[in-house]
Amino acid sequence: MKDAREQRGLEIAALARIEKQDGHYLVPSQFNPRQTKYKVNYGDKPTCTCPDHETRGCRCKHIFAVQFVIQREQNTDGSETVTESITVTKTRKTYPQDWPAYNAAQTTEKRQFQTLLANLCKGVVTPAQSGRGQRRLPLSDAIFCAVFKVYSTLSARRFTSDLCDAQAKGHIAKVPHFNSVLNYLENPDLYPLLLSMIEQTSLPLRSVETDFAVDSTGFTACRFVRWYDVKYNRFTAEQQWVKAHICTGVKTNVVTAIEIHGRDANDGPILPSLVDSTAKNFKMLEVSADKGYSGRDCHDAIAKVGATPFIAFKANTTGGVGGLFEKMFHYFQFKKDEFLAHYHKRSNVESTVMMIKTKFGDSVRSKTDVAARNEVLAKVLCHNICCLISAIHELGIEPTFG
Repeated sequence: MKDAREQRGLEIAALARIEKQDGHYLVPSQFNPRQTKYKVNYGDKPTCTCPDHETRGCRCKHIFAVQFVIQREQNTDGSETVTESITVTKTRKTYPQDWPAYNAAQTTEKRQFQTLLANLCKGVVTPAQSGRGQRRLPLSDAIFCAVFKVYSTLSARRFTSDLCDAQAKGHIAKVPHFNSVLNYLENPDLYPLLLSMIEQTSLPLRSVETDFAVDSTGFTACRFVRWYDVKYNRFTAEQQWVKAHICTGVKTNVVTAIEIHGRDANDGPILPSLVDSTAKNFKMLEVSADKGYSGRDCHDAIAKVGATPFIAFKANTTGGVGGLFEKMFHYFQFKKDEFLAHYHKRSNVESTVMMIKTKFGDSVRSKTDVAARNEVLAKVLCHNICCLISAIHELGIEPTFG
């Protein structure tokens, strides 16, 4: 019986065009065959340029595809054989779903979201207003309106009817003007409050989460950076984006820590603070991350909180720096399958990013830096509350906020 890689290699050999060029074979990618092709050198020790072979060092599906092509085209006596057809059987791994709990969470999400968000906002203290003038909306109501607006994904004007329903349910004192809802996101004092609320929404799941994953993602903005390119003697523009660095649990996809830095900020130096913030509230056993975090400082930061790092290593890594980095590198070399079983929990952080962007959008509508950062935090807060709603129905958790 063929394993998964051999089966996919058979599919590629049957359906794709594999060319031989300069002593190696060009094998199209199974997911992006028009743009991506991998080089396979088929000899005593076949090699491939795909990430699967570079990471694991085993026979990937592209090597198997070349093997099937060679077997199909040439027999041992040198004669050629033409195969008229190849039957391809595709297998797909499925995961069980608690459909009654899932249906209950989805059908009641909007109502429960408002209740949880209102309870979360009750702990926000409104600063005293100095001077005369019209009394401002309580800060708790302002945060509720801004976050609920991001959850709805509607424009501020069309969102007004939802605020009327929220007022009727007693979640806010009065319905603000639609422009006021947008102005609330412009308040820089909202940033630390949203960070605190994201942390609070993760706490009810600390009895469930012990393994975590770290990554970064960007949310495109509506503004563009324009500069003069001397090389091509023309003006060039590039879209701005907001880069968020997150740490997430691998079971419930709840975000336990988040930081927003410049769009060109490196990932590695930010991991220690994300891990420290998570370790204050969770017992951490494992932390997985991609090659962008492959460094001794990241390994030591994870070990400092009592967790084991499972971080992918770059192709030129030797482990010569010593310490835990060297130990994990040798663990990867000698027990690769066992290491990768832990490392591939990292895919859950990509699932978290996809959940946020699919549901609440992969771009921000705000035009200023302050509002854009607050809008990204509001998206993550909405995601965490949705994770809590799922946990209420699937795990029987009853979240409470201090």
